[in-house]
Amino acid sequence: MSNQQIATAFDEIANLLELQGENPFRIRAYRRVAQNLESISQNLAEMKQEELMALPGIGIDLANKIQEYVSTGKIEILEKLRKKVPHGLLEIMRIQGVGPKTAKLFFEKLEIDSIEKLEKYAREKKLVGLFGVKEKTEENILRGIEMLKRNQARSPLGRVLPLAEKIVSELKKELSIKKIEIAGSLRRWQETVKDIDLLVVSDQPEKVMEVFVHLPDIERVLSHGVTRSSVILNQGLQVDLRVVEADCFGAAWQYFTGNKAHNIRLRELAIKKGLKINEYGVFRISSQKEGEKLGGEKEEEIYRALGLPFIPPELRNDIGEIEAALKNKLPNLITLADIKGDLHVHTDWSDGKYSIAEMAETASEKGYQYIVITDHTKSLRVAGGLQSEELEQQAEEIAELNKKFKNFKIFKGAEVDILSDGSLDLPDSTLKKLDFALASIHSGFQQSREQIMRRLISAMRSPYIKAIAHPTGRLLGEREGYAVDLPEILRVAKETNTALEINSYPLRLDLNDHWAREAKRLGVRLVVNTDAHAKSDFDTIRYGISVARRAWLEKEDVLNTLSLKEFEKFLNS
Repeated sequence: MSNQQIATAFDEIANLLELQGENPFRIRAYRRVAQNLESISQNLAEMKQEELMALPGIGIDLANKIQEYVSTGKIEILEKLRKKVPHGLLEIMRIQGVGPKTAKLFFEKLEIDSIEKLEKYAREKKLVGLFGVKEKTEENILRGIEMLKRNQARSPLGRVLPLAEKIVSELKKELSIKKIEIAGSLRRWQETVKDIDLLVVSDQPEKVMEVFVHLPDIERVLSHGVTRSSVILNQGLQVDLRVVEADCFGAAWQYFTGNKAHNIRLRELAIKKGLKINEYGVFRISSQKEGEKLGGEKEEEIYRALGLPFIPPELRNDIGEIEAALKNKLPNLITLADIKGDLHVHTDWSDGKYSIAEMAETASEKGYQYIVITDHTKSLRVAGGLQSEELEQQAEEIAELNKKFKNFKIFKGAEVDILSDGSLDLPDSTLKKLDFALASIHSGFQQSREQIMRRLISAMRSPYIKAIAHPTGRLLGEREGYAVDLPEILRVAKETNTALEINSYPLRLDLNDHWAREAKRLGVRLVVNTDAHAKSDFDTIRYGISVARRAWLEKEDVLNTLSLKEFEKFLNS
């Protein structure tokens, strides 16, 4: 059983409890645990009770439920809840803007228990008139249904990559495998992924395929061949495994990494040079040495034969990388090692799971030089938002903790809520005492573009706001962002010297790569943060870095690549 399956079960419990109007704190506990479990690198199914209880938000009750699910495939409370609530209501809740109260209302008043029924009623204008439902609500519901249909074919990167890595880990136990790598859009770190592609080198392909088709979490086998097999996982994802010869592994890896347009451009270049490239290598097609193989064991050989430097996988989308490579002007892409601190960190002062000290110690152990504590502010009551007085108390704790650290510093900050009228929910007298304040929108997502823009621009014009967090508010596969004019946001960010965040939370990845690249072009500073609520969340930085790399960002484009000394200088400038 995978971590994702366990997390999904707890998320379903939260949804079912919400549909029944249960205690919001109980619901939130299950929801937060589900989110935390998705980012855990250890295999939950193999952990002992005391190890589970050491994870964020998990006490003995939830640890027992995890073990119950692992051993029996069921959780008693989940089975009972499923009997009380029509399954279709859970599907309906996946539609952006349809919460548990609305789903319950539709069921009780119109017996709507499926997305198909809801779409039919919305198109027939039969929802208007129910409590709180207007024509605009119907339009939003239909738009949400369309979005859901589009996203069903693809899954967020953060949900697919751990599955792929688990499969790779399992296959590596097979000693006949000499090399195994992830390919496809997953290797390009695309924000959503359709399937998983794996490449293997082995002198016993039949044995490898036998192990592959009998891995855990497989729902069904689509094909089982000697050098290629395909399976469907319980999560609905297809996994394709190919065994290739060692001397053409690099060519195959390049070929199956894609994307299609990038590969077409490479083939066109090859033809001009009297060459051909395919998954087996690069070959001459003219001259006396026709058919001579020029490379294939390593990817670099393919690009070198075409007169190109190695092009990183994240750039292989035919958006100018070929032209840049021909001019030897590829960017020196940012790496994980370049990140020196995290500027968006939550603690148990608001809705985080660990103390300031614990989060700081974890960051220090990762090699970071600093973090900014950015707990939520007072308007976000559901997240335990802090009043000005509490931030003053927190500042005192931070000052005491900083005395204990060497070559590491905790900065005072906050994730300040941008209210509906554009004001910030902390007074300037409080904000000016902070080292680094982020501002973000957490409510009023359905407001007009004009209202949303007034809110964001007003926040950027505050002299105390250093960055805008998750600028569009989207959640991959769950909700589109609020209506925002990003070109104008970039213009104002440049004018006010406000940084924009690339949020590494796997379902956000907000700002996306397109707008992050545009920000770089305009000279707008970016930050890559984790929005960490638990110690394990620091590991999600790799997802934010993947966005930055796809956006062609270099170290100099990202604020939190500054050393501690440089960052302090920035704050004092």
